[in-house]
Amino acid sequence: MKAEGFQIITSRLFCLSIRKSRFHCFPSFCVKVYNSLRTNFVTKKNWLMRSTFKVLFYANGSKEKNGIVPIMGRVTINGTVAQFSCKQNISKELWDAKGNKAKGKSKEARELNLILDNIKAQIIKHYQRISDREAFVTAEMVRNAYQGIGTEYETLLRAFDKENEAFAKRVGKDRSIRTYQKYLVVRKYLAEFIKTKFKRTDISMNELTEEFIRDYCLYLRNEVGLAQSSVWIYSIPLKHIVTTAHYNGKIPRNPFANYHVDPDHKERGFSSDEELEAITNIDLSDSNMALSRDLFVFGCWTGISFIDMKNLTVDNLININGSLWISSKRQKTGVPFQIKLLDTPMQILKRYEPFRQGKELFTMSNSHSMINKHLKRIAKMCGIDKRVSYHLSRHSFAVMALNYGMPIESVSKILGHTNITTTQVYAKVTCSKLEHDISLFEERVNNRIAM
Repeated sequence: MKAEGFQIITSRLFCLSIRKSRFHCFPSFCVKVYNSLRTNFVTKKNWLMRSTFKVLFYANGSKEKNGIVPIMGRVTINGTVAQFSCKQNISKELWDAKGNKAKGKSKEARELNLILDNIKAQIIKHYQRISDREAFVTAEMVRNAYQGIGTEYETLLRAFDKENEAFAKRVGKDRSIRTYQKYLVVRKYLAEFIKTKFKRTDISMNELTEEFIRDYCLYLRNEVGLAQSSVWIYSIPLKHIVTTAHYNGKIPRNPFANYHVDPDHKERGFSSDEELEAITNIDLSDSNMALSRDLFVFGCWTGISFIDMKNLTVDNLININGSLWISSKRQKTGVPFQIKLLDTPMQILKRYEPFRQGKELFTMSNSHSMINKHLKRIAKMCGIDKRVSYHLSRHSFAVMALNYGMPIESVSKILGHTNITTTQVYAKVTCSKLEHDISLFEERVNNRIAM
């Protein structure tokens, strides 16, 4: 088929060459294009005509042990040679060196020959696929494709499996179990998407495009039923895998470079001063609910996340210029943070000091979800008509700190953010803060500029 194709192409080029004298009426670049095409076609044709491809198997006698020898494979293409192990062994007496196979019709011989035939078929398939795409093929390229080495068969799900395997070893050290579970879920969704969209079990990294990412995000939104903010969260592990592959030279381009997944950040809620006061002063007879309330209030005055609060010990308490501070690192990012303990958090700290177990600053008998359930009930008791959870305390601290004049750079440092833009998402400028800033601006401007 290829020879016939080149005959047709050659004949057409011959006809073009007859008309070449007419090229004077075209721009000079047309002549250059013609010459380039003719050269490329002739080069490809000549290469295919002299191309040689061969696969054979042999017993490696130098590795003989107790009469057993390993079977090796050899690929030869146009003078290039690449060898590989077939991961099979055989008795030296049963090997047919001339036939490149096992002798006889014993069960062992038949099974080995079947395995070798399968290996040869796979290598031929890889050779044909690479030949259809590449101008020149070497034995090493085909051998690597068969062994799954290099970019040819670096697949997306295989890359995810490698990442998850490495991630699992870091859980509890510098990675959290929740993030690891998120990576596992993303891997599951990707496998389902690839099977649904492409009717395959995996996809080559080289096949990834902006369209693939767009379709995957639409799948998460329409088929899985995730909100846009969750789609953004579940696209982050995919972006990490793909970007890492591009950085390591596994894929020539990064499809995420020109595609942005909209996070669709919602307006962040927070507790007003009145709501915080109501929650702080409500009388609670249930000790577990009281602990949940006090942890929330402590978070409103410190901005410490739940997992970081849970990790606090007495070793994180330090004295700076006669004041008590908390100094620690965020589990999520490893970024250090410090916060001075004001009167309210100091009172809470002293309240639970007699109940400490070991070095834990707070002994939390309730889970995160149970604390959120308690806070929901407490909010209802206080007449607060909004969704209250522990994480709301972190938002509330950011808003309160900004409203009372703390620079956003300091708020970002206390919250342990790696980027100040993250703080801008958490923090909300209230009307009272806006009015104060405008009044201050008005006062300064009026004193300088008069009509």
